[in-house]
Amino acid sequence: MKLDFTEEQIKRYARHIILPEVGGVGQKKLLSSRVLVVGAGGLGSPAAYYLAAAGVGTIGIVDFDTVELSNLQRQILHSTSRLGMSKVESAKKTIEDLNPDVKVIIHQEMLTSENIFDVIDAYDIVVDGTDNFPVRYLLNDACYFRKKPLVHGSVFRFEGQATVFKPDDGPCYRCLYPEPPPPGMVPSCQEAGVLGVLPGVIGVIQATETIKLVLSTGRPLIGRLLIYNALDMEFRELQLRRHSQCPLCGENPTITELIDYEEFCQVRI
Repeated sequence: MKLDFTEEQIKRYARHIILPEVGGVGQKKLLSSRVLVVGAGGLGSPAAYYLAAAGVGTIGIVDFDTVELSNLQRQILHSTSRLGMSKVESAKKTIEDLNPDVKVIIHQEMLTSENIFDVIDAYDIVVDGTDNFPVRYLLNDACYFRKKPLVHGSVFRFEGQATVFKPDDGPCYRCLYPEPPPPGMVPSCQEAGVLGVLPGVIGVIQATETIKLVLSTGRPLIGRLLIYNALDMEFRELQLRRHSQCPLCGENPTITELIDYEEFCQVRI
């Protein structure tokens, strides 16, 4: 691997390059990596921002919403001056202002079983910054079928979770939750609220795990669920195992194609 850096890049990534675990070779890996961030909201914002700062060369952003005032309590890619702007365009502007090395590809669309493979196939790693079950299950299944690592995060009120689902090297999301909950069973963040800084903590953990996967360094959260409680300022860890009866990755899978859950989950993606 050629390690030609411009003077500006040497200055920008100096604190990485002097780390033995990263170095020039690792920084080149980051610059040549392709990461898809699904959701430009509370989780996707800090995750994408720190991935861009780290020098991830290509970042895809999936979202079809526009910036609203209620987003700005936690969604740091956006600003008051961009109210009404599409979130992907706002995210692109912020990331490009931060690091011109990064190529931002925007996907202003809702992910469905018909288009998800076309979107994720162009990327090495997928970061799940969604806030609803239909896309969460769709991402899990699509990444399993395409053997893409999926960096998962979720937040609710004062608690957040993060883990890494790597096909054939640990459990998948359905090993924990085989099917989505019935409509109305779990309140959304819009209904129950979320502490504004909480997605920042979890999103940065997702960015950290993504960088570790790119660099093949450290111990990723594969088979481990990290739980953060902001009120108690406490981290806990649960061991996760691949479930032999998992309908997707188990010994006798019953899910062999993608499923769209929108119609009976009754949520807006």
